[in-house]
Amino acid sequence: MKYTESYEPNRKRYETMQYRFCGASGLKLPVMSFGLWHNFNITSSYENCRKLVLGAFDLGITHFDLANNYGPVPGTSEQIFGEILKQDLREHRDELLITTKAGYDMWEGPYGSGGSKKYLISSLDQSLQRMGLDYVDIFYHHRPDAETPIEETAEALEQIIRQGKALYIGISNYGPEDTERMEKELKRRNLHCLIHQVRYSMLDQSNREVLKKAKELSIGTIAFCPLAQGLLTDKYLNGIPENSRAASGSKFFDKNKITPEKLEAVRMLNQIALNRGQSLAQMALIWNLQKNTSVILGASRLEQIHENVRALDNMQLTEQELSQMNVILSNLEEKEKKV
Repeated sequence: MKYTESYEPNRKRYETMQYRFCGASGLKLPVMSFGLWHNFNITSSYENCRKLVLGAFDLGITHFDLANNYGPVPGTSEQIFGEILKQDLREHRDELLITTKAGYDMWEGPYGSGGSKKYLISSLDQSLQRMGLDYVDIFYHHRPDAETPIEETAEALEQIIRQGKALYIGISNYGPEDTERMEKELKRRNLHCLIHQVRYSMLDQSNREVLKKAKELSIGTIAFCPLAQGLLTDKYLNGIPENSRAASGSKFFDKNKITPEKLEAVRMLNQIALNRGQSLAQMALIWNLQKNTSVILGASRLEQIHENVRALDNMQLTEQELSQMNVILSNLEEKEKKV
């Protein structure tokens, strides 16, 4: 796809974004990263995808998070990103932190998912081809695989690093024990797990122990779904909109997950945000960044990214605000245990 409009990055893109060292490494991540998951698929408008990626970069978001199976169809997100990279961002490659993953179902047959050396290396080779890259900055094992010895998965990750196909190793969706086992296997190979990608939000703190273990092991953490699939925005405060993800019966988020208890908590959190002069989404991201190195933003419109990044204008949460939030979230957790 070719367009007459050429892209010139915003010269002030690094002035407002904040960056943090990841774990014990010298690598800095923007506190807000951009994920190419839901809205980079076979039905997406290429021009809108391009607008999102370039608009994110103009805001100082240098980290773009992908996976082999993002789409649908699997591989589509990487193909779209590869086209944008080729068209607009090739000369800025060294300013970008590009990551991808493998672990979930990707192709038919016995070698299309899991943690085997066969699958992980084949998958990354395909990802690099789709994006037109020689290497990615971080390659993640997307999920633990009980059917593959963790030693084999670690060996595959080692080979990927030694061959220069990735600069750093990451894991995702690992529990605390498997996180420690993987780090032990990597250390045996004189390697280190740079980062752990976890589902984490105000409404889903089930990975608290993972965050503790990662900190103990000097592994950085990055949160996906920090806005709980949109529930931590003003979208659902007055019911379920017809064009929302929940109304469409998404595989990952449907209206059954929007309980009266959660809505009550979200409305109370929204009031705290309004008192701060922020949107609920902005406050939820700031809260998450108290726990994680970075958060992964998802968006269908560039305006959503702009709104999220404006959270950086007020990142300070008072003790009183944190206390109020903790009471609301603790009460919600207790109510959900009884259901």
